[in-house]
Amino acid sequence: MAISFNFQDVQKPVFFKAGKIKSWLKNIAEKENFVLKELHYIFLDDIAILKINVDYLGHDTYTDIITFDNSEKQGNMEGDIFISLERVEANAKKYKVSLEHELHRVMAHGLLHLCGYKDKKKKDIEVMRKKEEEYLQLYYRHRERNEV
Repeated sequence: MAISFNFQDVQKPVFFKAGKIKSWLKNIAEKENFVLKELHYIFLDDIAILKINVDYLGHDTYTDIITFDNSEKQGNMEGDIFISLERVEANAKKYKVSLEHELHRVMAHGLLHLCGYKDKKKKDIEVMRKKEEEYLQLYYRHRERNEV
């Protein structure tokens, strides 16, 4: 299992604890019945994620996250998750939550996409939000007990 975090031209947040986050992400994958093989989180700015959105998805809009599933075998999890820290920060302010909370939500969101969860239809969005909240609570419970 390999999880990597790469910060491209953006500052890593001071609260970012790679070891605890890796353990949490692995836990999510296991609970969703996936074997986590290789997962790359790439944190960047709005301009860089916009370029990816245009070049690979044909969307000329800013977004907080883009997930690419690289899995070749059912049940294995391999992927690249691109996250705009600028969008995450703006969304944290918009929704009146901490940057830490919003970043962890978005990280779980990307992993949940790799588990097959969608977010285009209203019902799918409801399921995705419920799962995000479930796994955020798991992270914070374990963090308080130093178990993540």
